[in-house]
Amino acid sequence: MLRNQSKHIEQKLALLPSEPGSYQMKDKNGKIIYVGKAKNLKNRVRSYFKQEHTGKTAELVQNIADFDYIVTNSDKEAFLLENELIKKYKPYYNIRLKYGTGYPYIKITHERDPKMVMVSEVKKDGGFYFGPYPNVFAAQETLRFLEKNYPLRRCNGFQGRPCLYYNMGQCLGACWHEVPVSEYDEQVKRIKRFLDGDTTIVKKQIAKKMQHAAETLEFELAADLRDQLKYIDETVESQRVLSKDTTPRDLFNYYLDKGWMTVEVFFLRQARLIRQFKQTFSVVGAEDEEITSFIQQFYAQRNIQKPSEVLVPKGINTEALSDILGVSVRIPVRGEKRDLLDLAGKNAQIALEEKFRLMQLNEKKTTGAMREITDALNIPMGKRIEAFDHSHTQGVEIVSAMVVFDDGMPNKDLYRKYKIKSVNHADEWRETQEVIRRRYSRLLKEGGELPDLILMDGGEIQLHAAQEVLVDELGLTKLPIAAMVKNNKHKTAELIDGKTDQIISLNKQSEGFFLIQRVQEEVHRFAINFHRQLRSKNSLASRLDMIDGVGPKTRQKLLREFGSLPKIANATISELQAIGINEKLARVIHMSLQVKG
Repeated sequence: MLRNQSKHIEQKLALLPSEPGSYQMKDKNGKIIYVGKAKNLKNRVRSYFKQEHTGKTAELVQNIADFDYIVTNSDKEAFLLENELIKKYKPYYNIRLKYGTGYPYIKITHERDPKMVMVSEVKKDGGFYFGPYPNVFAAQETLRFLEKNYPLRRCNGFQGRPCLYYNMGQCLGACWHEVPVSEYDEQVKRIKRFLDGDTTIVKKQIAKKMQHAAETLEFELAADLRDQLKYIDETVESQRVLSKDTTPRDLFNYYLDKGWMTVEVFFLRQARLIRQFKQTFSVVGAEDEEITSFIQQFYAQRNIQKPSEVLVPKGINTEALSDILGVSVRIPVRGEKRDLLDLAGKNAQIALEEKFRLMQLNEKKTTGAMREITDALNIPMGKRIEAFDHSHTQGVEIVSAMVVFDDGMPNKDLYRKYKIKSVNHADEWRETQEVIRRRYSRLLKEGGELPDLILMDGGEIQLHAAQEVLVDELGLTKLPIAAMVKNNKHKTAELIDGKTDQIISLNKQSEGFFLIQRVQEEVHRFAINFHRQLRSKNSLASRLDMIDGVGPKTRQKLLREFGSLPKIANATISELQAIGINEKLARVIHMSLQVKG
């Protein structure tokens, strides 16, 4: 049974996919405290909260405040991903792999007379490492196969006489004479090819021996050879999550539905998927423009080092994006990288569908949420919240937006957009005062319904700017107002009470807190969308205005018919003529946009 766990976790448990993958348990501070893997994420993760536990597992469950997961294509990929995430995050409750003592590697040592050994971690010692291998026994059996069929050195070195392994054909003979470097190099090449997956010839030879053993009734030998084939497959088969190409890469894919987009980012470093990032937001433009804009902002707004290569889905202008980012941008079309791109898309789809289901669940569970908020602020119980946020790009195209929630549900008919007129540069104080003045002077003039609570999505500055207008100019001394304080992840963490300036902390697992978060997400989304619409429209208009012969009427005609600059640029001369543009101007428009875009 679920005990002492939040409703948030209950909701996420109900939405888990029945897919293989790795899951990450987090504490109240968002720190990963345990990483696991599962053939079926739904069954495995739910078992933590649905069953009785003792010892460290019980302690772990008591400290879980949230969890995340990455879907993989197979159980094996889940094993391998779990290994890498544990090594990266070193979670407190992971013991087996915490210090690299879990899944083994096959190593070819870097020395005059190299040998093959099984090791538990990778060191920078010049050796060649293959793995890690989740099936330890299969890795051991594969190493034995290699030692028999591709011998290097099995002994401790020169001893003046052949060792036992040399007599068995499993040592090149460093024990009694000097083995040429070229002989080692050739053997190492064969081993590398085998462990890199070039096993076709070897497997055919083993299969032929197995068939012969079965025909001569040597069933034990046939069974051993059959197992050998299985171990080779389990050890050296393709590992899509873990590429052997060590080029540092970031991989982006997305899923779009109902005007919302989730972008999934895979960070590939040292041939390993070391981290994922995902973000969901509403979109208004064409999907290729939105994902391109996201990637640009992703690097511009985060202090992270760019990789050597960025992988993106089909439809992206890779040349333009590469010029902007200053790194290679490619669209994988086949093989391992394409598989990883598809996997990222699958994770994005699952995340967006989970977002929709969570939104539906949250909208049904608003009973008492407003009371929690009003009690915390010590104001009368109400039903309506109005929230404000601003958006701009480097002080250009400054806009504000207002959203309305009635009884915990968004009332989109009452949403409002504002183009800021009082300033032409970023000024939070004056932007806030203008929008508050315009909104509530109008309500007073028209006798409209005032809200029960105003929320400002900008902390103390916006709170005091709004109060000055409400109290000193409009005389609304009793209208409750508070500011939403964000954490470093741009998520609402606390409220500032407008009456006392005190910080109010809500229970992070309460319905009231979740309602505040939904309001903050919605007003931010609405403001950003309005800003993007305005910026896109003005950018498109300015490009068209630069073309000789295109006036306001022609521009409107083009916008109304095609909607976006790429679509106008892709239109044929005949299609441009079809909306009433003469042939000469149609040719000028077509040629101008081709040259500039």
